Amino acid sequence: MLKVFIIATNLFAMSVSAYALPENKIDSGKVYAQEKPIILLGRGVTEGQQAPDFKVVNDAFVPVKLSDFQGKAIVISVVPSLDTGICSLQTKYFNEQVAKTFSNIEMLTISADLPFAQKRFCKQENIDKVVTLSDSVWRNFGENYGLYIKDMGLLSRAVFILNKDHKIVYKQLVENLATEPDYSQVVVKLKTL
Repeated sequence: MLKVFIIATNLFAMSVSAYALPENKIDSGKVYAQEKPIILLGRGVTEGQQAPDFKVVNDAFVPVKLSDFQGKAIVISVVPSLDTGICSLQTKYFNEQVAKTFSNIEMLTISADLPFAQKRFCKQENIDKVVTLSDSVWRNFGENYGLYIKDMGLLSRAVFILNKDHKIVYKQLVENLATEPDYSQVVVKLKTL
């Protein structure tokens, strides 16, 4: 019963906080769902800037911040929901292909899924090289990176590469939510780190 209350409280808090977020002007008009533009909420980021810190939780509801990965280059794969086919493919690709080739780079997948769902997904799909993190509690990642989809409570699909100093050296905001990222561009950039 306590878990149900916590989940309901979090969902209510998410819906209230979504209306307080500003529109992401940096990425306005760049993302579509079923050929219709979607509105992204939050501040938005650009290549070349210092990556904003964020606070998310792991599958045990333990807070995790970007600053916890000091001195490590990072790939942040952002998906709307791990329970969908394209998001699953994206996460598996980074787990099976990219993490194997670039073992010195930290691989994170962030979604608005609850940690319980993320944990179940990772177990079912043998995701063991990518760290899945949830933005469902504070919505801090979506706000700081401008990725919350208005009226959906989900994150927009994107890939970021941060160097060891956590400067954003690559940003791919996937234009069509129903498609996978261009992995070849990600791999090319990773080879330069």
